[in-house]
Amino acid sequence: MESAGGPYLNTAALTAPVGVARLLQMTFGCTTFSLVAHQGGFSAAYGTFCMFVWTFCFSVTVFVIACEFTRLHSCLHISWGNFTAAFAMLATLMSATAAVIYPLYFVQLGCYPIGCDVRDFRIAASVFAGLLFLAYAAEVFLTRAKPGQVASYMATVSGLLKIVQAFVACIIFGALVNDSQYSKYVATQWCVAVFSFCFVVTVVVVAFSVTGKTATLGFPFERAVVVYTFVAVLLYVSAAVVWPVFCFDSKYGSPRRPALCARGRCPWDSQLVVAIFTYVNLLLYVVDLAYSQRIRFVSHL
Repeated sequence: MESAGGPYLNTAALTAPVGVARLLQMTFGCTTFSLVAHQGGFSAAYGTFCMFVWTFCFSVTVFVIACEFTRLHSCLHISWGNFTAAFAMLATLMSATAAVIYPLYFVQLGCYPIGCDVRDFRIAASVFAGLLFLAYAAEVFLTRAKPGQVASYMATVSGLLKIVQAFVACIIFGALVNDSQYSKYVATQWCVAVFSFCFVVTVVVVAFSVTGKTATLGFPFERAVVVYTFVAVLLYVSAAVVWPVFCFDSKYGSPRRPALCARGRCPWDSQLVVAIFTYVNLLLYVVDLAYSQRIRFVSHL
């Protein structure tokens, strides 16, 4: 017996293009971590990170499919459109990272010393990891807000960029804690404060969008986001100037990589990573500011 609102099960959640993309995500994700767990193997922090990415993305994707198919997402006190858009973008970034890291550290052409079977399993896992990334990227492409379309904030270019900005900030933090010597100068500490402030506010913006609580705020959310993005651009400009000066100028640091610096544990390498991704995030915030001038979104979709 059907309810007055229609069928209980939403078959379009599986047959629509987005639904097909999610089914492929579930299939590729399960295949990838199964190959690795069965015989491909993993070790160290890099391998653990890859396995976490694949299992985490698989679990959330199954949850999304189940909620869409049974229509139970309407019972959740969150903005479902914002949640799925944010997760798809995050999963795209995470799966892309894992698809690069796993073959880089675990795949080799020769059989020695791991054996041909293990090598083949690792190559197969790497192929499916790449397909997994493409499946998540396809969902982002299919669900992104079209020009002139009223959409949830996280489906807009600015909303998707917020996820990328937070992800890039995490890379910066990883380099900072890897013996970057940021505490050496007050100026570099200022840069860390900039990274931390922008990361926290960006996460708060995403959290309010996903939970659908923007309407409860005592100020216009859209306008506040634009003002924050402008402030973030100014802060990142200061960091983009200060960090290279105090790390690579001969008066404060070293313009070239020290010859005796151990690979993988060299402060100069970490400082270079921070500098590169500081400029990446600066560019992302500038693009975000440009797009935020012409978007219109609703928080409850």
